[in-house]
Amino acid sequence: MSDLQHPGQRLLSLDFFRGAIMVLLALEASGFYEIMYETQGGWFWEQFFHHPWNGLRFWDLIQPGFMFIAGTAMAFSMTKQWSLGKSWNETFIKMLKRCGWLFFWGVLNYAVRRDGLSFELWNVLTQLSFTLLVSFLIFKWSFYGQFAFSIGLLVLTEVLYRFTNIPGFDQPFTDQHNFGNYVDLILMNQINEGG
Repeated sequence: MSDLQHPGQRLLSLDFFRGAIMVLLALEASGFYEIMYETQGGWFWEQFFHHPWNGLRFWDLIQPGFMFIAGTAMAFSMTKQWSLGKSWNETFIKMLKRCGWLFFWGVLNYAVRRDGLSFELWNVLTQLSFTLLVSFLIFKWSFYGQFAFSIGLLVLTEVLYRFTNIPGFDQPFTDQHNFGNYVDLILMNQINEGG
């Protein structure tokens, strides 16, 4: 039997993964990686920083790992709630509240800056608020429906990046000149310097 059929059990591997990512994030917040890179240098410590644009480092996997954890935990949570007799509407309202709080804290995390208030959606919490809601909405779809929806999102992204001819933002995979940068400019009135 799968772990989803035993709603009271914890998936220890998921708890370990969550804990490991939280430790890595705490070390990053403390400036540990910057200190180690400045004093030790080298390839190993460079892995704890995002690649500037078109490469991959270990740190580039932390946010997707965090998203994976959130999605997996959501699957366990929804299965448990429905097995206890909660309705879809009840769990939907709970998910809306959770996503609202994630969005609020994600925006607040970036809102107060030395040079004034800022509205930024680059925080993993704001991203989770949106992706968890979308995931919840398609959770009960069939495998093929979920697969088709996911492929559709990838195709839509590719089409928007390649074929949207917005002056200055018509270079699909060029930093600071692509469709994603244009959307950032519309939503937040600024473009992320990190790409």
